[in-house]
Amino acid sequence: MEKITAIIPTFNEEVHIKAAIESVLWCDEIIVVDSFSTDKTIEIVKTFPQVRLLQREYGYSASQKNWTIPQASNNWIFLLDADERPTPELIEEIKQTINSKTKYSGFWIYRRNNFMGKRIDYSGWQSDKVVRLFKKDECKYQDKKVHAEIESTGEISILKEKLIHYTYKDLPSYLKKADRYTTWGAMDRFQKFEKQGRKIGILYLFFRPFGRFLRHYFWRLGILDGTHGFVVSAMAAFNVFIRAVKIWRLQNGEKLEDPFKK
Repeated sequence: MEKITAIIPTFNEEVHIKAAIESVLWCDEIIVVDSFSTDKTIEIVKTFPQVRLLQREYGYSASQKNWTIPQASNNWIFLLDADERPTPELIEEIKQTINSKTKYSGFWIYRRNNFMGKRIDYSGWQSDKVVRLFKKDECKYQDKKVHAEIESTGEISILKEKLIHYTYKDLPSYLKKADRYTTWGAMDRFQKFEKQGRKIGILYLFFRPFGRFLRHYFWRLGILDGTHGFVVSAMAAFNVFIRAVKIWRLQNGEKLEDPFKK
């Protein structure tokens, strides 16, 4: 029987961490890598004696994960964000997969997203998937600050069952995370545009956000998610606009502080 390690990155996840750990108790090893939480996250983690607690100063998500992965005792890794939950069907599929002598190095898993108390079926999120099951000696995360995915020396396949994702329970948590991700995204794109000798202006600032709203609300059927779908689409456009403004300011010499370290 193949063994598997669950890895859960955390920072101030007292709302989610207990349920997250309970959802992976079927794993052979559980590692929580914490970025020096200031709430009750650590206190809750310590109520689970079987959990290995590691702490490391946070740089960005990919860096934190790539630092933790080699410390797992098992080759198979199931990486779970604290606000995600595997369904019983997904757990069974994972067990069968890793014990099937599969040729694949990793697997995409679709997510079923819940936004501010409502399940979102459309709004561009219907195709949301992440690589969460993979072999540690064949996979690592891209060295990017935002939306880093797995790079693998082997083939990546896809599982049928889904993760449940409890994203953005309220507006303050959304805005706080949006500030962080738009800053990191702007830093990534600023470096890319600088190498290309590319400057952004009014056309980029206007059409990028407008196009994002149209894509999410009409093309990706956000209109079918009701008011929540409109908000998801509008917020997606807002994030693209704020990220673009931050790129513009970086190109004009302004310094941006990492919101995570405020």
